[in-house]
Amino acid sequence: MKKALIAYVATLVTFLILDGLWLGVLMAPTYRELLGSLMLEKPLLVPAAVFYCLYVFGCAVFVVMPAPTWQHAARMGALLGLVAYGTYDLTNWATLHGWSFQVSLMDWAWGTLATAVACTVGFLAASRVAKGDR
Repeated sequence: MKKALIAYVATLVTFLILDGLWLGVLMAPTYRELLGSLMLEKPLLVPAAVFYCLYVFGCAVFVVMPAPTWQHAARMGALLGLVAYGTYDLTNWATLHGWSFQVSLMDWAWGTLATAVACTVGFLAASRVAKGDR
């Protein structure tokens, strides 16, 4: 149980830091320019919190906990990010005015990378806890 909690928390903190830097610092002007009126002035915190908690739960259950090595966690994290962000971005591109291929590609690549890194950190943190419990 302790290992699972550490896996979840480490993955969550890592993902929040990465996504916060990406969305809040690095890409905010670009997304505003490309998405324009699709973006709210301020994001809705409740749906955002539910997304992060749910997505990281999936990362922990499907990637971090079953991974035998950090390399496997990184690869499977990248695959999960590719699938999850791909379905989101392709659906938006297919259904929303103003959602472009450029936005899809940037966000999709980011989700793949961020998920791989967060799952790797979660795996490494959980592994250290597991080794310390022996």
